[in-house]
Amino acid sequence: QVQLVESGGGLVQAGGSLRLSCTASGRAFSRYTMGWFRRAPGKEREFVAAFIWSGSNGYYADSVKGRFTISRDNAKNTVYLQMNSLKPEDTALYYCAAETGGILNGFEYPDEYDYWGQGTQVTVSS
Repeated sequence: QVQLVESGGGLVQAGGSLRLSCTASGRAFSRYTMGWFRRAPGKEREFVAAFIWSGSNGYYADSVKGRFTISRDNAKNTVYLQMNSLKPEDTALYYCAAETGGILNGFEYPDEYDYWGQGTQVTVSS
């Protein structure tokens, strides 16, 4: 069982920045693919970014590419999402997720992930 705890959400004006953190329990974090997803009111959960366990770069949804950066610190069992140039349409509940058994179809699919955090709210005012 892996527990994920997100933090760092809040209220920010358009154009501002926030950094989300997600800390995982357990000792195998370095072998987890970690993802960030979000759910806006009235919308489906959508992929934001992922960091594959064996890679050195992040992967991003087109809507956040160039503005968001995913990174991880395996020594701290933590994955981060640095969000810059925030827009009102980025307002959502942000979740981190851990994939522990191997990606089958693609890291952008929520069903690939085995564990989820409780979410942290990000609100961007115009």
